[in-house]
Amino acid sequence: MNTANPQLEGLYLALAAINRLLVDKGLATHDELRETLEAAESKVLSNERADHISASNRKAVAFPIRLLMLANEAHASGKIIGFDDLAREIGRRT
Repeated sequence: MNTANPQLEGLYLALAAINRLLVDKGLATHDELRETLEAAESKVLSNERADHISASNRKAVAFPIRLLMLANEAHASGKIIGFDDLAREIGRRT
């Protein structure tokens, strides 16, 4: 098993927790987080990078952004979802 994978899972979940804290403290809204993450995803997937990065690599770079968007969406609905469920949902949506 690649040790980077569990480390990255932990990092993504930590970032999702920080996002929840920002919302809970009133420092950001779910909509602001969604808009920020959508802008980041759009930049990753934009055609201007097409010459430098393959489509599969762009999707890989977009994965953590999409995970954070789903975690934010779940939190807005009052849920906290684990990594495996978030990853499966990303697969269903793409």
